[in-house]
Amino acid sequence: MINLKSYVIASDSRAACAAKQPRRHAFERFASSPHHIGRSVPRNDIAVKYFLLYAVICLMMTSCGNKPSSASDTRLVTLTTTTAPSNKKNILFFGDSLTAGYGLDDPTDDAYPAVIQHKLDSLKLPYNVINAGVSGETTAGGLGRIDWVLKQKVSVFILELGANDGLRGIPVEESRRNLQAITDKVKAKYPDAKIILAGMQVPPSMGADYANSFKAMFPQLAQKNNIALIPFLLDNVGGIPKLNQRDGIHPTAEGAKIVANNVWAILRERL
Repeated sequence: MINLKSYVIASDSRAACAAKQPRRHAFERFASSPHHIGRSVPRNDIAVKYFLLYAVICLMMTSCGNKPSSASDTRLVTLTTTTAPSNKKNILFFGDSLTAGYGLDDPTDDAYPAVIQHKLDSLKLPYNVINAGVSGETTAGGLGRIDWVLKQKVSVFILELGANDGLRGIPVEESRRNLQAITDKVKAKYPDAKIILAGMQVPPSMGADYANSFKAMFPQLAQKNNIALIPFLLDNVGGIPKLNQRDGIHPTAEGAKIVANNVWAILRERL
């Protein structure tokens, strides 16, 4: 059984030990506050100096390794990876809170990328899922961290970004440029990788012209780049209360299974 590990990128003092992430937020708000410790040391007390030096080193190690103690000290939600044997290929899910599994009791087991991993394992297919979903992520934020994420070799890249752009009313052309730039970077780094783009939609309340342009952006990008398209990631889930959490946006565990089926219908043909 593949071991799933969760990594939480927390306060600024811890972020220095992790990859630098761009600021982002649409659905949830998290804040981090640096902690400063100052203390004077008597020049003539050598023993005290060594003791304090030891304490500082321990504090630094703790800051790099420990999880935050509360949600208010958390800047990002989850980055879930799987430990893969060398003979397995990586499928990387690059997205926002829908991919991260926001609000689920156990995102490492219930988010739709995890459901895909369970299916791969049950079919004994040699693939390892990497969940690089970050809650509140926009296409601009994704572009800012794509180089870091691509340090891991990728065989299949699933791009699920844009929902937060739509909810913020970010111009469609700006979102299009960012998604295109992300796609270009993946192709440049891994020319043989198969790319799948997840289509999204915004509510009519954003305006008919905007909603239509936003929806059309995804098939247009897929056609331009000759990549696969999931027509609508939340098909048969979006707008159905029993399959969504109280916010009406994020799927429940049951809803995530349906989302996984939407993804699998396109992914299985490319394995």
